[in-house]
Amino acid sequence: MNLIKRIAWYSGGFVIGIIVLLFFLGGKKASCDYGPTARTLKNIRTKNIVLSEQALNQLAQYSLDSSAVHTILKKGDVIFSESNTSLDSCKIYAIQGELEKVEVKFFAENCSDQAKIDKITINRLD
Repeated sequence: MNLIKRIAWYSGGFVIGIIVLLFFLGGKKASCDYGPTARTLKNIRTKNIVLSEQALNQLAQYSLDSSAVHTILKKGDVIFSESNTSLDSCKIYAIQGELEKVEVKFFAENCSDQAKIDKITINRLD
């Protein structure tokens, strides 16, 4: 069998394999969160998120609501150098992200059953 035929057979099998994978995995919400930031944010998102009154007031000052926090938890970054992960009970993570010309930074206290956000810092990017 010459090289052209081998490449054609390989390509045909590869395409059929991709179609089979798309068929079986197409409707599932599969994700591959392998990095430390992605795993941390996904872990916090799966829990009940509690915002303090101070955090809600800080969001209201910039005409933001709690959906801004959820957006940051999807698209933001964890700043591990400012986080306190050596605690036994609830680890505290510094999370930062941008929304509509505004930089949002908050500390999330990640416990086993809920994530609590006390203070939010918001800076305009104008």
